[in-house]
Amino acid sequence: MTRTYTPKAGEITRGWVVIDATDVVLGRLASHAAAILRGKNKATFTPHMDTGDFVIIVNADKVVLTGSKAEKKLAYRHSGYPGGLKAVSYTELLEKNPARAVEKAIRGMLPKTSLGRDQFRKLKVYTGPEHPHAAQQPTPYTLDQVAQ
Repeated sequence: MTRTYTPKAGEITRGWVVIDATDVVLGRLASHAAAILRGKNKATFTPHMDTGDFVIIVNADKVVLTGSKAEKKLAYRHSGYPGGLKAVSYTELLEKNPARAVEKAIRGMLPKTSLGRDQFRKLKVYTGPEHPHAAQQPTPYTLDQVAQ
């Protein structure tokens, strides 16, 4: 009888991946980054364990949205108090804090559990081309589809 392989905590190896978000569609960037954070690109993927890699996203200010989503799509946040719902368009959000727009898209594609929160902590987003993680020797990750 064959058994399903489940990696032990000591057997999990985590690498570092850097993604350049220049002229990449936000949703496509988020889905690739979420898959890497979860570890779905590895043969040792296990749904109940954190087997993913660290993801560094640079040039988050150059990410694009297709169609008229930049003007019509709204990003919501809530203060936790009654009537504390705030909405801002993605045009304004990308001007003020583009890293938050990328983080919000990726967080929405991760599990809404403590496992998803642990996976989200492995995401590092920077607006410019520089990042302080050169010592980890990240490997570049290229996306095939870019914005038209």
